[in-house]
Amino acid sequence: MITKEITITNSSGLHARPASLWVQMASRYQSSIIIKANDSEVNGKSILGILSLGLTAGSKFELIVDGEDEQEAAGNLEALVINLENQGE
Repeated sequence: MITKEITITNSSGLHARPASLWVQMASRYQSSIIIKANDSEVNGKSILGILSLGLTAGSKFELIVDGEDEQEAAGNLEALVINLENQGE
């Protein structure tokens, strides 16, 4: 199991388009992906779950990945959040 704390650095947070990109990537992996934020825990492969967290710029969340491809999944999802700022999201 891998646990990482991630800070959203892009100006608009995880709104619909970035959340959609996240779910597309997360769905490629067999590992369980959980996001914890604001005293809530959601399935990291559910766009509605992610949007319900209301993650805005500067928000921090805990990413929990567990499974056979956890290393790759955690690294790529963290990179996605970092790259959102570079893409103007």
